[in-house]
Amino acid sequence: MAPPLKDQFGPAVVERIADTLPVDRDSFIAACLSGFADLELMARARHVADVMHTHLDPDPAVAVQQVHTAIGTERLPGMSAFFYNPHSAFIGAYGLPAFDASMAAMYDLTKVFTAEFCVRPFLQEDPRTMDHLRAWAGDPDEHVRRLVSEGTRPRLPWAQRLPGFIADPQPVIELLDLLKDDGSDYVLRSVGNNLNDISKDHPELAVEVASRWSPGRAALIRRGLRTLIKDGDPAALAVLGYAPNPATAHADLPTEIAIGDTLPLAVELRGHGKVLLDIAVHFVKANGTTSRKIFKGGEVDLAGTAVIRRTISFAQHSTRRHYPGPHRVEALINGRTQELGVVQVRPTPVSPA
Repeated sequence: MAPPLKDQFGPAVVERIADTLPVDRDSFIAACLSGFADLELMARARHVADVMHTHLDPDPAVAVQQVHTAIGTERLPGMSAFFYNPHSAFIGAYGLPAFDASMAAMYDLTKVFTAEFCVRPFLQEDPRTMDHLRAWAGDPDEHVRRLVSEGTRPRLPWAQRLPGFIADPQPVIELLDLLKDDGSDYVLRSVGNNLNDISKDHPELAVEVASRWSPGRAALIRRGLRTLIKDGDPAALAVLGYAPNPATAHADLPTEIAIGDTLPLAVELRGHGKVLLDIAVHFVKANGTTSRKIFKGGEVDLAGTAVIRRTISFAQHSTRRHYPGPHRVEALINGRTQELGVVQVRPTPVSPA
């Protein structure tokens, strides 16, 4: 089993940070390591940022400049870049009174790590932040351009949500419009993720934006509408050229399987047109109710018949437990549900002693 992520940000990293800041090294390290072992990754960063605050200059502009000076110029690979996570946390928590210094620090920070977390308090508190992001959308550095999209995601994982943009994402969409033809796939993935965030609160608006961006940007639109597509939203599917009723589906399901087995599926499709097939299984829970989980099936440009094969595991995992009972199986054809049948799942056979 891989070690916890927090272990990659351990005491040795704290010591390296102390070496880059104008602080009393021993006092700084001791304060950082007090209670450090019990904290998770992001909490460790916030804790070190709080210690920075008590050990750096009391003037916010000077303190931000001290943190800025400690930021290198080379982007570290993988988790090594989380060396700068406390720097980000410091700017986000204590940099607002020093707006200009913080913007300059974030500009360089995002080149070597990311400023997507620390820019968010500024987006909520200071409207001037959007002026900087509009300018950065045309920056030569792809990491800076990505910050424009990733930092404004209304529901960015690991980060505080942006209630203003959840309520009204129009300012964000104006930024995404500047980036929708970016030459970097790295940036475009972020643009798609941002639109997908927006779709969770404003599905009709997300579809409207995707329609305006179509045709010619299929990969971007597919990423941006992926939650709606998974949910079978007809309008989202139509943007990508999927008709409502292009095919019918049939599958010969086994009568029963045991927990620990796999469920083999061979779904025969009949019809014409672009078909996006997903498989839905209604898993029985411990209390006897069911919960639907959707599995990707496949895509086909159908001209008559085609068979798409898939296997679904009923093995026990810590993240998904299986229980005996009838499990309903459905095909989702361009978002439209069609019953395939019911499979009886029985307990795992007990081996004789």
